Parts: sequence; structure tokens; C-alpha cells
Amino acid sequence: MGVIEIEGMKFYAYHGHFAAEQVVGNNFEVYVRLEANCNAAAQSDKLEDALNYQAVYETIKDVMQIKSALLENVAQRILDALYERYPEINHARLKVSKMNPPMGGEIERVSVTLER
Repeated sequence: MGVIEIEGMKFYAYHGHFAAEQVVGNNFEVYVRLEANCNAAAQSDKLEDALNYQAVYETIKDVMQIKSALLENVAQRILDALYERYPEINHARLKVSKMNPPMGGEIERVSVTLER
């Protein structure tokens, strides 16, 4: 088994409970940790034997563009898309962070982590 991590993915998106958040938008950061069998790719050095993490990034990017009220929903939709498109994934952990959330104080980020 191997672990692939994509860290520090940054997106501008329109997720939030308040109507203004879905109009003005905000900065988000995504981290994903994927467990998959990397043996074939390690031996062959061929992309077709690997979990293509460029394609994984594109999947996350596409899902991030669909508005949601809650980070939990964003994270679940991303996990669903990853498992649907990449059956070689055995386990995934995904963290979605909203930067500077409008919560009435100085807060760097709020995050939701889901895994399965």
C-alpha cells in the first residue's frame, strides 16, 4: 500500500451558509490523503499504472466550483467523486478549510475533515 498526499490546494469558491458568502465567495484550502496500491507504478515507472494525482486534483477543482452551504457537504461530495472516478483508492482522508470565515472574530480558518 502507498500513500499519496496533495497538500495546499487553494481555491476561490462560493460556499457558505449566509447568502453573501455564496455571492462574494472566499478562499478555501483542501488537503487530501489517498491510500492505494502503488506497487505497479513503482516498478513500471508508467503513469497508466499509477493513481493519476493530476486527475485527482482536477476532480477536486471541479467539485469545489459547485456551491454548498456547509463544508461537510463539500467534503462529502469530493469524497464521493474520488471514489466514483478512482476505484483504486482504498482509503481517503479529506480536509476542507475556509480561510478567514465570517464568524465575528479574527479566525484564520475553520476546517472539516472526513474520511472513509
